[in-house]
Amino acid sequence: MATEAQLREFGKLICSVAAGALMTREEACEAYRQVILNEQPELQQGAFLMAHLARGPSTEELSGAWDALDRYDTAKIHINIEGAVCDIVGTGSDPLKTVNCSSPAALIAAACSLPVAKKGARLVTGVSGASDIFEILGIDLNAPLSRAEECLNAHGICYLPGEAFLRSGWARLIRSMRFTSAFNIIGPLTMPCEQTNCIVIGGYSPQVCDQLAAVLREIGMKRALAPYGMVNGTDSSLGMDEFSLSGPTRVVELRDGKMETYEVTPEDFGLKTLPFQMISSRESAQANAQSILDVLSGHYDTPLADFFCMNAASALYISDLASSYAEGLTLARTALASGKALQKLEQLKTVQGVQPTSL
Repeated sequence: MATEAQLREFGKLICSVAAGALMTREEACEAYRQVILNEQPELQQGAFLMAHLARGPSTEELSGAWDALDRYDTAKIHINIEGAVCDIVGTGSDPLKTVNCSSPAALIAAACSLPVAKKGARLVTGVSGASDIFEILGIDLNAPLSRAEECLNAHGICYLPGEAFLRSGWARLIRSMRFTSAFNIIGPLTMPCEQTNCIVIGGYSPQVCDQLAAVLREIGMKRALAPYGMVNGTDSSLGMDEFSLSGPTRVVELRDGKMETYEVTPEDFGLKTLPFQMISSRESAQANAQSILDVLSGHYDTPLADFFCMNAASALYISDLASSYAEGLTLARTALASGKALQKLEQLKTVQGVQPTSL
């Protein structure tokens, strides 16, 4: 535990951040190191996290926070795969809650021969997080990371639960926190698979998407998409952390150090814009998991299937397996209809699975 002098110094930092002062990357790394390693009392940790979020973290500060999470809390897997290795993830905390999308999108993208090191966590603000969904579908969240490494090497897909690869700090915090913090931004940026070289990472606001892409550029990621989906007829401040089937999606694209911001619509994928109710979250994690399993098992010509496929298509596009979003959608639909996405789930379960919860 911190000494009295260290407590006072951290308290001064909280007041300084709350008053608007900026930290350097190194100072942010040290502050977040103390939070992650539980060196400060929980009251001081919570005060710091909220002061930082309320003031608004800079890209340099988020890069420092990422440094701390990567150095002091992130366990790594190592794989023998050359070429693109992708991740599909979102920050959560988005105002509009959909059926979990990144999880089935990862399976569909992997069915298109794109290696996917999918990471995720339990719910923070919604009905279900990726870990909740995969657990219901039969994945053992307590399995050693060596099984995820084995699965990715053998089948081109793995699931990396934050509860497993984030050793202590983040897992401790996420269990007790029910408010948004900088961890919602840097958590999805973690790299438990060091070979990950492209990522689709949705943000809960346009500003967060800008920061996600900027931090990714700062830490050396070559290719990334940061989507913020919107719904026609709804306030644009109410969005989702994925590509939207119900309106335009604002995208920040990072390629080789250059960032570009643009909008795409479902029509750019070759799809029709549909009402949000068709993709909105069900009332429970169990119901969301059942909806995903229904799509994987044969409900291919449905709004949810299109929603999952368009997000898989974005991964194919940024990994250069497709030259456009529309081409990516064609590949994703074909893989889903062939049953290969369901096969990827079964392969995942053979290596990382337990007896699934009855659906």
